[in-house]
Formats: sequence, C-alpha cells, structure tokens
Amino acid sequence: MPGENLTRDEARERAALLSVDSYSIHIDLTQGDVTFGSTSTIRFSATPGSSTFIDLIAPKAREVTLNGTKLDAASVFDGARIALSGLLEQNELTVVADAAYMHTGEGLHRFVDPVDKAVYLHTQFEVIDARRVFACFDQPDLKGTFTFSITGPSDWEIISNSPTPAPEPIGTGIARWNFSTTPRISTYITALIAGPYAAVRSEYRGIPMGVFCRQSLFEFLDAEAILDVTRRGFDYFEELFDRAYPFEKYDQLFVPEFNAGAMENAGAVTILEDYVFRSKVTDAAYERRAETILHELAHMWFGNLVTMRWWDDLWLNESFATYASILCEAEATHWTSAWTTFSNLEKTWAYRQDQLPSTHPIAADIRDIEDVLVNFDGITYAKGASVLKQLVAWVGRDQFIDGIRKYFSRHEWGNTQLADLLAVLEETSGRDLSSWAKEWLETAGLNTMRPEFSVDDAGRFTSFAVLQSAPADHPTLRSHRLGIGLYNRRDEGLIRTHHVELDVTGERTDVAELMGHEQPDLVLLNDEDLTYTKLRLDPRSATTLVESIEEFRESLPRALCWTAAWDMTRDGEIAARDFVALVRAGLGIETDIGIVQSLARQAISALYLYSDESVKEPSLQAFADFLFGLANAAEPGSDHQLALTRAFSSIARTDAQLEVLTGLLGGVELLPGLAIDKDLRWALLQRLVITGRCGPEQIDQELDQDLTASGQRQAAAARSMVGTVEAKEAAWNATVNEDELPNALLAATVSGFNQPEQIELQRAFIPRYFEMLQRVWSERTNDTAQTLVLGLFPVYVVEPETVRLTEQFISDNDLAPALRRLLLESADTVSRALRARAADTKRAAAN
Repeated sequence: MPGENLTRDEARERAALLSVDSYSIHIDLTQGDVTFGSTSTIRFSATPGSSTFIDLIAPKAREVTLNGTKLDAASVFDGARIALSGLLEQNELTVVADAAYMHTGEGLHRFVDPVDKAVYLHTQFEVIDARRVFACFDQPDLKGTFTFSITGPSDWEIISNSPTPAPEPIGTGIARWNFSTTPRISTYITALIAGPYAAVRSEYRGIPMGVFCRQSLFEFLDAEAILDVTRRGFDYFEELFDRAYPFEKYDQLFVPEFNAGAMENAGAVTILEDYVFRSKVTDAAYERRAETILHELAHMWFGNLVTMRWWDDLWLNESFATYASILCEAEATHWTSAWTTFSNLEKTWAYRQDQLPSTHPIAADIRDIEDVLVNFDGITYAKGASVLKQLVAWVGRDQFIDGIRKYFSRHEWGNTQLADLLAVLEETSGRDLSSWAKEWLETAGLNTMRPEFSVDDAGRFTSFAVLQSAPADHPTLRSHRLGIGLYNRRDEGLIRTHHVELDVTGERTDVAELMGHEQPDLVLLNDEDLTYTKLRLDPRSATTLVESIEEFRESLPRALCWTAAWDMTRDGEIAARDFVALVRAGLGIETDIGIVQSLARQAISALYLYSDESVKEPSLQAFADFLFGLANAAEPGSDHQLALTRAFSSIARTDAQLEVLTGLLGGVELLPGLAIDKDLRWALLQRLVITGRCGPEQIDQELDQDLTASGQRQAAAARSMVGTVEAKEAAWNATVNEDELPNALLAATVSGFNQPEQIELQRAFIPRYFEMLQRVWSERTNDTAQTLVLGLFPVYVVEPETVRLTEQFISDNDLAPALRRLLLESADTVSRALRARAADTKRAAAN
C-alpha cells in the first residue's frame, strides 16, 4: 500500500515540523472478531501553516477532526496515512477508526485457543505497527505520553504499560479500564494485552510484577523460576546502571503465535509462549529463556528510557541489551558460563551473517522501514554485542560503566544517536574513539587472525607475531584487544599455562611478551574471546585439537576451538568428513549441553550440505548410529540423553534406526529414563513421516491426543513433511496461493516443506518459487513475506543451477532491496555448500 514504507527522510522532515505532547487512546474490544474500535486524540505542536501526515492502517477512518474542524475522512485518508494541512502552533487531532485484528503477529494479533475457545489478544508494534491499532506519528523520535482506556469483556485481564486499574462496569459483562498516563515513550513500545490470561503476581522492591500465560498452559508455567531470574536482573541492572527501574510495574506475558522471541514494551514485556515448557527440555533452553528475560529487562533502560532517534541505531539498542543480558547471566545467575554460550551461539550466527554477500556495517544505512525489517540479523544483535564486548576491553570496564551511567543521566526520556554514547565513553576513558568507530561500526566483514612464530632448538619462541587479514571485498584491518593463551597437556587435562593480552593492529603485530616461552601444545588466539574475529591454528595446535579437544578443562576455550573448526569447514579449509570425525571424537565427553546440541546440529548440516554425494548416505547412517550409541550410554533422564536422542531422531534412516523411533513412539523402553512426552512424540512421528513410515492417518491420530495450539503447529509441519506430490501441493496452496493461515500455522507448514530427503519433490517447485516472489512480497505483510521467501527457497538442491536461476531472477527483475537481499543470502548458502562439497571430494581423492 502506498505510504506504508516510511523513509528516513520523511521521518526527519516530520520530526522537524512537530513535537508530540500526548496521546489519549480508547480501544473498544467488543465490536466482534474482525475489527475493533479505535479513537485517538493527539495533542502536538507544529510549525504554523505546515502540512504533514499521521500514520494509520485500518479498514476505515470514520471521523477525522483537526482543531475542532471535521475533515472529509475519505479524502484525507489513503489507507496508511491521514493528510494534515494548515497546522497551528498548538494542535488537537481526533481520529475515530475501525481497526482490524491481525493474524500475522503484527498490530493487534487475535488468537483463539483450540483447547477452550478462549480469545487472546496481544500487540506487536516494532518496527512501525502501532499505526495498525491507533493513529499516531509512528517513529521513535516523536515521543509522547500515553493515556489508554480499554473497553472489553469484564472477566478479561487487560494489561498495558501502566499498572492495571480496577475495571469499571459499563454494561452486562462489559467493563472499561482507564489506565494512568505513561512517561514520554515511543509508539513502538506501547502495548495492549487482553484476554482471560492466568497470572502469578508478585512484588519486588515495591515494583508490582506479574507473569501471565494462557489458562490452558498455566499448569506448565514455572513462574517462580522466571521471577527469580527477573529479580536477579533488577538487582544487577539497577546497580550496574546506578539508576532505578524507570517504570511503575513490570509484567511478563507469554503470548501465543508471537513472531519474535520477545518484545520490550515498557513495563509489559511480551514473550514467545514456547518458553513455557510443556515438555522436558535441556538446561540450554532454560539458559536461553533467562537470556531473553534479561535482554528485555535491559531494554527498559537502554531503548525505553533512552531511545534511538532512527532505526540506523537499532543495532546499538539490540547489541547493548544482548551484551548486558549475557553479562548479568554470567555474574548474577547460576549460568556462569554464559559467555561460552554467547561464543557458541551468538558469535557463530554473527560470523555466518558477516560472510554473506548482504553483509553490512554494524551502523547500517537504514533508508526506510523495509531496510530495517530485514536488519534484525546476526550483525545487528550478535556482531554488535561482540563489538561492544571488544569496546569494553578497549576502554576498560570501569570506564565503560561510568560512561553508560552518564549516558542515562544525560539523555533520560530522550532520543540519541551513536555519537552521544561515544561522547560519554571518550569522556570517561580518555580515548579517542573516532578511529575505533570507523573501523568497527562503519565497515563490513570480519578479520582472520593466525599466529606466526619460530622456535629454537630447545623449542622456545624466538619470534611470535599475530597476522591479521581481511577479505578482498571488505579489506579493513581493525584494532583489536586480543588475548593469547598457551595451552599444554597435563595430567589434569589441556590447561592454560600462560596468557598475554595486547592491542593488535595492522597486518602484523609482534608479541615480545612471548619471547623465550616454550612452544605449547596449543596456541589459542582470542583467548577469553575478547574480540570479534575468525581464528586459525598452527599445525601443531591443529593436531592437538584433533587429538585432545575433549581435554580442555574450561568450556570457553573449547567453544572457541569448536567455532574455529566449524568456520574452517564452512570455508572449505576442513573437509566435512574431517569435521564430523572431530565431532565424533569430542561429542561424547562434551559437558556443556549447549555445545552438545550445537555440535550435533553442525555435524548433521555438514553431512547434508557439505559432504560428497558418494559418501553422504553411509555417513549419515553411521553418524545416526553413533548418536544413538551416545544416547544409550548417557545417564538415564539426563539432558544429554534427551539432546542426543533428539539429534538421532532427526536423521534416523535405516530400517533398524526407524524401528527404534517406532518403538519409542509406541512406548517401548529402549532408553531407560527417557520421558516420551508430547513434543518428543511429535519429533519421532515427524521423522517417521519424512521417511515414509507414517502418513496423514498417524498425524491425525497424534493430533487427537494433543488438541492444543502446539499440537496444531506440529501437525501442520508434519503434513507438509509427507513425501508426496499431493502433500506438497496442499502445503503450497495453503501458504502461497491462499492467505488464511495465521502466522504460526503458516510458519509451521513452511518449515516442513523442504526436506533433504525429498530433493526431487523440492526441485519440481523451483519454477513456481520464482514466479510467486514478486506477488508475495507486494501482497503479504513483511513477516509473512519473509517466512515464505526464506522458508520455501530450495536450499537442499545444492546444484549450480539453483544459484544460476536465483542470480538470473535477481538480474532480470526490479526487486525491492529487502527481497533482493534475502535471495542473495539464500543463493550464497547454496554456493558455499558447493564449495564445501568440492573440498570434501578433494579430500576423498587425496586418500
């Protein structure tokens, strides 16, 4: 729709013309199940005589009144914007509209629980979807106060940014909630959550707290564990920032069909309800939930109290919250190895993203809303947080914290740019950060570090240097604060015997501190993971890694080595078969459950995507047997048993392996202590569906035993996994040709469509994939369009023709930049797989 894609220039022009004072918003939730009533009164100042627009996406604007004069709503409203002209110095605008409930996870999302038919609503406004609920100047730098009143069923819970007031009855079964006025906040962090939510209420330091979920999930809500993490975060952040929590209450709401992991609405955080665990999960899942809780809590200060001026600084908002959440986890919870998880997950995500053709500077050039909607990526979150960690090492932790405290004090309730943060850090550290910012924030790509040294006859270093390189298309060499660890085999394991920390700049940095030290069994650059870089090992260290990776006593250096090995595999420097052999050597004794799960996923990806075709099938069979052997040997009921069983079930393929799945699904105690709960049952069944052992009849039978929202999603994915033309046609029609599925069911259906065992079926849809792209991108909302574009790309058809067709389509069509980016990234995934397969083939020939 014209006007939906707000540009940065338009936002700047509008911000120069006006300043918002307040919003009074009334939402009527009693009008039916298609639309709801929305009345907005906005008071704002403006340049006299100027013209601008206010945002609203709604089926109908009933009334538009500007400064007491009724405007012709039909002529001033185009479906996305209301034109305003002849503005006064002080203005009052009232807009009465019929707004639409959404089923895409944007705006005001409506969900009906299949268990009890209860209706649940929640908003999701980032980046620019508050306009789907009420008329507003929907950009982050036009802050205002908000006074909400909500009319709805009297037996509902109604939650917004301010404490929930007592409902006022206004009719049979109907009530109104009149909320107190908020501080000055941006539109995208306002919120409305409504429905018969079940709640656990608490209080901490005088701040009311609530944890909410649907009634049919309430038996699984471990509210005290959630509140424990939250309280620890409150204590930690208030001390770290030297500033009290800035809002009146703190609610956390686990909501259905949420598009993201969570959203930092001021005082009313919405969280993906998958974090209410209805089945057994490993501790890694609880750790990720804790990180999410702390990430959103950190946003209450960095993002909500002080807010970016425009979406160019989205990275800073998200990176800071990620950095702060990991710091809090490591120092204030029992997940003391959180930085290992960060290195293993977030940084691996960042390294992958930064090597795509679409890589971009951390401080990205966000020209419009479409740009930002595809920028919630590994660079914005994970690379940015990695670079913040490097910045802390560069300026000093105490100086960094002092700077953050000044930043909050100086800019509370306002909007800022990156330069405002750098200014206070320069004040507190005494370091000029202009060159650092240019190197790290304004350039793309990542560096590679490798050691170069010589030793004398006694095996002692006579020279030692760190060599830094960069790819030709992103040639920046950066300044790094870098640790170097020397590790030696001892009776107690592979332990660090010496460590130095220094600044590394340019192509070569000599390390005088290591002169005279004996060459260790393993030299680890970026010890302590201070900087953001790819690592390479010298030959002796590589041999030690292959022979003894399980002997590391600490999890972080082990994770760094695993990451280096995986990166070299993706780059074709290590053959897929050698990486899988390394995983087989270390997986059985790896103690960190998060690393166990990552390694299993990476090895399976290497086998499917990076292995020579002639050995892929027997290698997958052998690795599945290996995983089942580890699961069988694991402690009954342990996280390792569950993680290894899930990994095994994802690739089981021989008759004997599939018989194991059939037995587990049938209740045979093949793995003592393993709980065959609902989610594991679905995983077992889905694999049997993919391999042709089960079909629609068994899916329906399983769904009959799990008539929940989660069960519906699992069944939708399973139906899409059926290896027949008819099943794929049904999935394609339901997602591409029709637009009736809500976001969660659409995503589940798409997730099952492409399977590596069904390449021939996938290949048949390639022409139709390219035919539908432009239509889907123009007709669907952004979240839905991205799901279809990425999820239906034929990623397992690892052939040059897949790349050629994609590149040809990009060349032949005038594409929206965001769509072009997604296609380039998808094609690059196949190109990388082709290069890695060639390396594996070469390795086989060498034998």
